[in-house]
Parts: sequence; C-alpha cells; structure tokens
Amino acid sequence: MIEAFQMLCPGCVSHGLPQAQRIAQTFGNDLTVLGLHTVFEHHDAMGPTSLEAFLHEYRIEFPVAVDRHEQARGMPVTMKRFGLRGTPSLIAIDRSGRIRLNELGAIGDLTVGALLGRLIDEDPGL
Repeated sequence: MIEAFQMLCPGCVSHGLPQAQRIAQTFGNDLTVLGLHTVFEHHDAMGPTSLEAFLHEYRIEFPVAVDRHEQARGMPVTMKRFGLRGTPSLIAIDRSGRIRLNELGAIGDLTVGALLGRLIDEDPGL
C-alpha cells in the first residue's frame, strides 16, 4: 500500500498519514506500507530537511520515498505515472503487482481495512 502525501497538505496530516500508520500497525508483516512524498506545489518549503523534521515530528515509522521531478517544477514522475490527482492518495497494489485501488481523499478505515484484508487473503495466481 502506498500513501501519497505532501507535508503541507491538511488532509494528509489529519487523515492520510494517521490512517497509513494505523494500517501499518494493524496489518504488521502481512502488508507493506510505503509513504510517497510527492510535491507538486510549494516546492521550496518541502525540501529534504523539512521532510526529515516532519517525519520525526509526526513519528512516521514506515519507509517514505521522495517522488522525483523530470522538470524543475513540473508534476512528479510517480504521481504522473500512477495518474494521481492530488494528495492524500491511497494506492493498494495486490501481490501480483496490479493496482486495485487508486483513491484521492479520505476513505474510511473500515472500507480500506476490508479491501486490504481481501487482498492479503487472495491467491496471488488469480
């Protein structure tokens, strides 16, 4: 599961990242949770030093990757390739590597938990 976020995104701070942390704690070793810091605005305010402080302050325990840009201020590469429309975005990928959910905004914990539980239980050959 990938949680795409920006540290200056109110929905990411209030919902997306806390939910990703709950998912990581709930599913443990059955599921990999990754953060993707995908900056498409306010680039100067969200550099590596600021991100490091943010991750420490919010106690983000899962790995976080930084989306790269092909152009100085353009749309980030992964954001573009995954067709993300903004942040927070939750991406669920099954064991076969297929994207099964790509959703912008807040999704209820029960909805996400049910989907992830089904994906964990699926036969990867299906």
